[in-house]
Amino acid sequence: MKYLLLVHHNEESFSQFSDETRKAMLAESIQLCHQLHDKGQYVHASPLQPVATATVVRVRDGKRSVTDGPFVETREQLAGYFLVDAQDLDEAIEIAGRIPGARIGAVEVRPLREIAGLPGECS
Repeated sequence: MKYLLLVHHNEESFSQFSDETRKAMLAESIQLCHQLHDKGQYVHASPLQPVATATVVRVRDGKRSVTDGPFVETREQLAGYFLVDAQDLDEAIEIAGRIPGARIGAVEVRPLREIAGLPGECS
């Protein structure tokens, strides 16, 4: 089953880490991706640009509204994600615990819904 591991942390706090610390965390994340790939569990992963680059689109009564910034103001922001293939929730949680961002924020573990008929999916 596929799980989306959403990495949340405080951008302001993270930006105050040394370049060396941020680079080490990125290297650790890349190493984790390679370990997951070797086990056939890696699907995709990526850090996100800062929340200030976000654009929010809403459609209400057929009218589109576009605003800058995050949907809600929160203490922690969505910083990146890992999409993995795990046997079950316990295995997905174990993987989430290995993500460096879990040490400075939180990793939300969400199972993906299987929907037939999507491009690239087997029917």
